[in-house]
Order: sequence, then structure tokens, then C-alpha cells
Amino acid sequence: MKKHLGILGIVLIGLILRLIYINKPDGLWNDEYVSYMISATPFFTGFADAVKSQCHMPFYYLYLKFFMTLFGQSDLLLRLTSVLAGVIAIPVMYFTGKERDDNTAYLCAGFTALSSFLIYYSQEVRLYSILFLFSALTLLYTIKVIKNPVKKNFIFCAIFNFLIIFTHTIGFVFVFFNLIFLSINLYKNFKSAIKKLWISIIASCLILFPIVLKILTEQSFSQWWGHFSISKIGFLFTDYFSPVLTNLTNAPDNLFYMPKLAIYMFVPAIIAILCIIRSIIKDKFNLQLFSLALATTLVLTAASISGKLVFITKYSIEIYPILIYLACTGMSSINKKWLKNSLIIIYCVISLWYIIKSPYSAPKMRRPEGHKCVADLLNNAELNNGDIILLQYYAQNRFTKYFNFSNYQVMSINKGNFQNYLSEGQTYKDIFKNGKNIYKPVFSKPDNPYFENILKQEIFDKLQPGQSVAIIVLNSVAFMNPNNMLKVVENEASYRKQPLLFLVFSYTKNKTLYEMLKNLTLTRIENKGSWTLIKFTKLNKQEHD
Repeated sequence: MKKHLGILGIVLIGLILRLIYINKPDGLWNDEYVSYMISATPFFTGFADAVKSQCHMPFYYLYLKFFMTLFGQSDLLLRLTSVLAGVIAIPVMYFTGKERDDNTAYLCAGFTALSSFLIYYSQEVRLYSILFLFSALTLLYTIKVIKNPVKKNFIFCAIFNFLIIFTHTIGFVFVFFNLIFLSINLYKNFKSAIKKLWISIIASCLILFPIVLKILTEQSFSQWWGHFSISKIGFLFTDYFSPVLTNLTNAPDNLFYMPKLAIYMFVPAIIAILCIIRSIIKDKFNLQLFSLALATTLVLTAASISGKLVFITKYSIEIYPILIYLACTGMSSINKKWLKNSLIIIYCVISLWYIIKSPYSAPKMRRPEGHKCVADLLNNAELNNGDIILLQYYAQNRFTKYFNFSNYQVMSINKGNFQNYLSEGQTYKDIFKNGKNIYKPVFSKPDNPYFENILKQEIFDKLQPGQSVAIIVLNSVAFMNPNNMLKVVENEASYRKQPLLFLVFSYTKNKTLYEMLKNLTLTRIENKGSWTLIKFTKLNKQEHD
């Protein structure tokens, strides 16, 4: 038992760091709510279509559905499913490191336990915690196959490669390069086994191809809210190896955007990078592993530069176990014990200090776009039966976990139907292809008779004296006021750079509020998280006078 105390202690630390502050008061935010909605869809009546409508493969939704069926649908339960995968990944990385030696094993487990990136996604109702687990298992059995190419190792290697593809739509990029890596190392002596491995993965891909095709051809603006910059490559390493998480959704163009965080961001990342460099210099096998990670990253970078993908750190999570393994093999190979121990202590102290002390650390990080914020705002708004709720950016079904809309009239201008409100005769396909050019004249003019008439018919004509309309605005997408909006539209370079959804919903917010102020009386404004509720009331003529 004593020989297992070390790894048990590391697992316990990892568990504690993944459980503290796990109950997020703002509720599930967009991506998490999508996970919940799809997983809550009945399996035989809509589940397949719900999966196809989004950008990821089915496994995680099946995984979540399994636990929801057994234990319920509370936010805490949903987050604990990610904790489970995150904690299991720690001993998996231990055994991966143990394929080299005991020191590397403990270092791999320790890096995994302290990883702020993994702590964050172990509290997130998304696929990335379990995807890291599958990637770690893939690395473990890739190493095992090369060291000991027996049938069992080949089978497990194929299974975990398949699970990556079955979980992450772009996981095939990593799997492809992983199979090339295996082929280079084993083909000479194990041609038959390698051929079977390729055949099994290709057959799996063919089986999944209809789902992949539907997902990749689904027209959606969801992913097109960021642009590529070279700084995001730097943020990949700071996200993976420092406690400061920057590129979770979209990162600034300046790598040194926050000088006060420089020690926390760059010291641990530099230690890890230097150890990775040491490991690939000293060992040809490690160089090949790094080449696998590099090739995957280059493909994702090319896709981002060409506008096919947003380069955010989580999309490359399949390479993270490799980077941890390389950093730990480099660290364990340092001969000077005092230097090695000093680097380990510095890395651990900086990581733990930031996690414990910073209000922006991974376990303490808020979900300001959490949909429960909307429910709290609406509950505080003192609405009466029959009042109107106007939701901007998300549809009504994004909030029904937390709020009952049955007593109210609900109107939604969301990212799936906004083209029906801004101008006449435009389809979603038209806007998807050429939205910037189509809407530029709309954004440039103060008047929009088409939109104004819709507001009149759907809101102003329906309101009786004493009734109210509550507008829900998501500030993180509708952040431009009319003056800022006009400046962006008039500057061609700024206009082309700004994501269309930010322009659309800033315009929608500004125009709606302008019309409301002309026709109704402002009676309440309240903010919570990234949301704002603005309430207008139709007073009778005597009250208005």
C-alpha cells in the first residue's frame, strides 16, 4: 500500500482542485447548455437530429445522457461527470509516464493534477475533459504498442483512437497523424497489424461519415466570432502550462496583454517549453512524438488562417497529453537534482498560489454568460401575466431549464432567425455567404422601416396600458453603441475584421432600444453577469402626461 501513497496523494489533490467552487451560481452558459439540451433530448425522438445540428460528434452527449438518466439533470451532477473523467485522467497519465520510469510517472500525474486548463474543463459541461482522457489513453497504448506490439495493445490503441473521432469532429486530424507515427515505428516488422489498425480506423470513419458530413455542412454562425493571430500559438502553451487561462473562447492579439500576470503566465510555460526541448533533443522517439503534435497544430493553424476554424486552445486538446509527457520526460532527465527539484517547486508553487489566491483562477472562474442569470433578471423584473419578453441572441429554449415562460408572450431575435427581422427577402443562406455586404447599408442608416414595422406589430400594438416588455441583451455580443457601430461600419478594415454576429446584435439592440424609448417608458435596468434586462412599460395617456 505504501508504494501507492504517492499517486493516491496526487489524485486526491487533483480531485480537491476539481471540486472546489464547482457549483457555479450563474448556471450553464451557451456551450454547456447545448450539451444539456442535446443530452436531454429523447433518444428515439430527436436525439440524432440534435447531434447533427451541432459541431461535435455523439459520444459525449451519450455519456452525459447516461448519467442524466441515472442521477437527474442538476447543474452540479452535469459538472461532476466532467470531474469524473478529469480525475481518472491523472492515474492514466501516471501509467503513461511509467512506460518510461517512475520519476516521469509521478511528474506526469502531478502536471495533470495541477493543470488549470484541465481543472477548468473538469468543471465544464463539455466534452474536453473526457476527450483529454481518451487522448491520454491513446498515448498510453501508442507507447505500449511500440514497446510491446501484442494484440491486446493494438486493440486498445484502435479503440481509443476511434473514441477520439467519435467524440471530437476534428479529432480525425490527430488520429491520422498518430497512425502515421505508429506506422513509421512498426510497419517494418508488423505490416499486417498496422494494416489492420488503419483498416479499423478507416472503417470507423466511413461509418461515421454521414454524421461528419452533416455536421461540417451545417450552416451556422456559431464558430465565426474570432480571427487568427500568431499570439494564439503562444497562448496555447500558457493555457496548457500556466495557471492563467486566456484563449478559452477568444484571445487578444497581444501575447503580453497583461504585464501583471507575466510571472504566472510565462515562468511555468517557459519551464515546460525548455523541458520539452530537452526531451526532443535527447530522444529520437520524443522528437517523433513532438512531430505528431506539431503536425496536428499546423493543420489547425492552417484551417484557422483560412477562416475554417477559430484557433482556441481546447480544439487541440488531443496533443496535450503528448506535451505533458514530453515536458515530464525532459524534467526527469535533468541530472542536477537541485536544479530539477527547484524547477518542480517553482512550477508547483506558482500554479497553486494562483489557483488559491486569484479570483480568476480556473476553479473560481465565473460563467458570466450563464443562462441562470437571465432567469434571475426576469424573476426580479416584476413582470405580470401577459407581459412581453424579447430575447436577443438566444431562443427561448435556451432558458427553460431555469425559467417558466408560460405566463408571458415571448419574442426572440436570435442567431438562427435574425435575417427575418433586419431586412426583407433574405435567407439564412444568403446572410451566411454574403452577410457583411448585404447588411452594410442597413447598419449605415438610422431608419429601418421593415424592422420598425415588425416591432410595431409584435410589441407596440399588442401592449395594453400597464403592460411591459422586458428585453434581454447579451452584452458580450451586443457591445457596440450607435456611435461605435457607425465608426466600425465606415472603416472598411474594421468592418471586415468584426464578426458579423457582433454587428448584427449590436445593431438589433441599438435599434430596438431607440424604438422603445420613442414609444414606451423606461421603468427598469438591471445587469447580471454578461446580461442586461431593460424593461419598458406602456403607460396610459394620463400617467404619461
